[in-house]
Amino acid sequence: GITFRPHQFGPQITVANIFRISMAIDIGSITTENTDIVQHSCLFYKGKVKIHLRMHPGYSQSFICHTSTMNNQNPVRLRTYRRTVIRYAFWLLSLFLMSEIQAVTPQKAPLKLGAERMDVVTRLLKDKQVGLVVNQTSILEKQQKHLLDALLEEGINIKKVFAPEHGFRGTADAGAEIKDSRDVKTGVPIISLYGKNKKPTAEQLAGLDVVVFDIQDVGVRFYTYISTMHYVMEACAENDVEFIVLDRPNPNDFVDGPVRQKGFESFVGVDPLPILHGLTVGELAWMINKEGWLKSTPDTCKLHIVKMENWRHGDPYWLPVKPSPNLPNDQSIRLYPSLCFFEGTNISVGRGTYYPFQILGAPDARYGDFTFTPTSLPGFDTKPLHKDKECYGTDLREYPFTGGLTLKFLLDFYNKAGNDQAFFFTRPQWFDLLAGTKELRFQIVRGLKEDEIRASWQPALNK
Repeated sequence: GITFRPHQFGPQITVANIFRISMAIDIGSITTENTDIVQHSCLFYKGKVKIHLRMHPGYSQSFICHTSTMNNQNPVRLRTYRRTVIRYAFWLLSLFLMSEIQAVTPQKAPLKLGAERMDVVTRLLKDKQVGLVVNQTSILEKQQKHLLDALLEEGINIKKVFAPEHGFRGTADAGAEIKDSRDVKTGVPIISLYGKNKKPTAEQLAGLDVVVFDIQDVGVRFYTYISTMHYVMEACAENDVEFIVLDRPNPNDFVDGPVRQKGFESFVGVDPLPILHGLTVGELAWMINKEGWLKSTPDTCKLHIVKMENWRHGDPYWLPVKPSPNLPNDQSIRLYPSLCFFEGTNISVGRGTYYPFQILGAPDARYGDFTFTPTSLPGFDTKPLHKDKECYGTDLREYPFTGGLTLKFLLDFYNKAGNDQAFFFTRPQWFDLLAGTKELRFQIVRGLKEDEIRASWQPALNK
């Protein structure tokens, strides 16, 4: 099989004459059944050659190719010709995948992050006193350079950095208090927004003309970077400081889940959003400002968004840097919206292992045959649930999940717990804050099925 990505090349692939072979392949017409392409000549062979292409049954971006002749020829000579034809067919396909395709079909322009539009960013920041809200994800991908370093090299006057949950370097445990410090490399002061205060004070903003936010979000309401953004916007509005968002893609680009209800405001639910909000941080900042969700009157934040180039909703995005200690890879990021509910239960989500938000379990064999043991693991979690206890449960590392929100795992484990709410929901208030409502917990206890629960979210999602 030859593996390639058809969407990069367009619906039809055309190859110029190479060794007297030419072909056009309509990718859209190829299925797991044979698609025959007849060639009238081939190197070292003058008869008709039929090339059979079919999609690999297990890999939709791979094709299986073999050939046959169409004339009644000597079987021995046919085998010789067939080997030659196969060799050159594969060689030919490799050639046009590597070079010829790019010559005849324009490529999609590469993604350019808001932070990578340095000409725009520096123009907005020139001759201003600047604060940054950044962490380890604030990387210019093409240069593999941190935004702080890049702006200092451009002569921008960076006065201080504001650090969210997990800190400037992104290594602190979830919920761990972050202290003020100073960046060792640059000497720039670092002000914690996950310590004594989560909202910058007037004193901390004093002397700044503008604050720049450039942090990779994962598209989930209870992921606290967007809560930090809300509070910084509010503080900037109150202190007449500009606020600039350098936009980045949303890797969980869905709209789903219960909308946070009144009475369930918290740092995991500052704004009335569904669990999956389907917005980039720039779009969300605009919505917060326009909807009047800041404590000040609507549209009072002096907001500017530096948009990305060559990304639109529906485009996939794989994060080059893990956004927080316990989201180490794409699978954990995809499963995070569905598994974070377990943080309000007695079920471990794999904190204290190298596979957080990819495995589930508890110290009870009723939950499954897969076993793991959470330990104190610096860089992931030093105080995990069920520390040093063998847990039984489910391994989701290879689970074929394309993203979105599912209650399948939550309902399954609740049933395995014997439908005992006191035993299962060990932190019911925290569960309700994550859900943004107490209704989800009540629905699970009443035995509602997933489709019934999901139907109850729809009216709020349609607003």
